[in-house]
Amino acid sequence: MSYQLYRNTTLGNSLQESLDEFIQARLISPQLALTVLLKFDRAINDALSNKIRNKLTFKGHLNTYRFCDNVWTFVLNDVEFKNGDIADKVKVVAVDGKSSAVPNASQD
Repeated sequence: MSYQLYRNTTLGNSLQESLDEFIQARLISPQLALTVLLKFDRAINDALSNKIRNKLTFKGHLNTYRFCDNVWTFVLNDVEFKNGDIADKVKVVAVDGKSSAVPNASQD
């Protein structure tokens, strides 16, 4: 089972909008659209866990944190990245990619 976190990205939103247009135009069925979204979830999770090896360094002030169903969520304020960029607020969602019992999760 794959996480659905990346459906709320620009790429995921564009995919969902396109699928909705295809459904409304009766070019595909809702079941096929769901299958495409599930394949997107698997593909993006696989690509990020197996093909990306970049690291990111940042520091900030911890606002809130939560641990539920093997998913850590951190919200940080006044975040400074190593490259010099600054953000007012950053949300980090960390999941155990090696867990065999992976729950469905969606981004807030």
